[in-house]
Amino acid sequence: MKDTYRHKGLRQQLAEQIKKKGIIDSAVLEAINKVPRHLFMDSSFLEFAYEDKPFPIGSGQTISQPYTVAFQTELLEIKKGDKVLEVGTGSGYQACILMELGARLYTIERQKSLYIKTKSFLASMGYKPKAISYGDGYKGLPAFAPFDKIIVTAGAPYVPSELIEQLKPGGHLVIPVGTDLQEMKRITKLDDNNIKEEKHGSFRFVPLLTDKAND
Repeated sequence: MKDTYRHKGLRQQLAEQIKKKGIIDSAVLEAINKVPRHLFMDSSFLEFAYEDKPFPIGSGQTISQPYTVAFQTELLEIKKGDKVLEVGTGSGYQACILMELGARLYTIERQKSLYIKTKSFLASMGYKPKAISYGDGYKGLPAFAPFDKIIVTAGAPYVPSELIEQLKPGGHLVIPVGTDLQEMKRITKLDDNNIKEEKHGSFRFVPLLTDKAND
């Protein structure tokens, strides 16, 4: 599958649409404009790849709505060279947006079939996370901690304490919290004993699953 001039034009329109919805970080908009979203999707959804909507990617998971990807990314305030943990690799689309911004990315996926597929796909695209792991996202990746930023791309019923522990002082954790409907939270670690929590509106995500399973 190729990335054509038509695809590039549709991406530019998508970036403009997201900008009108309130995303102001030019680097985030440029990353949305650069990453070919259609390559991450099942062929039956290709004609909808540049609509601002989520779509199924198998294993009960979705590729997130581009606005949601941009919104979470903007909240992270990525600086080039930041060490970032992504909980929920999924299709790899969010991972590529983060890497386009210069993040040194560590990502973890709990669905084994997605982990295998996306690990191979990212390599074929030329994107190279520092680590892509199969495991329980609630536990993070303590072996690689601490992180400058952490992003969770699925709805969690609570904020895992392990993720806050793996965050550097001054770092941000962006996580949707709730069961049916989630509230987007940005948690800033002030020091080892104190955090600051901000709420940034309601969203709907697939649930963050517990435990590593052999699926």
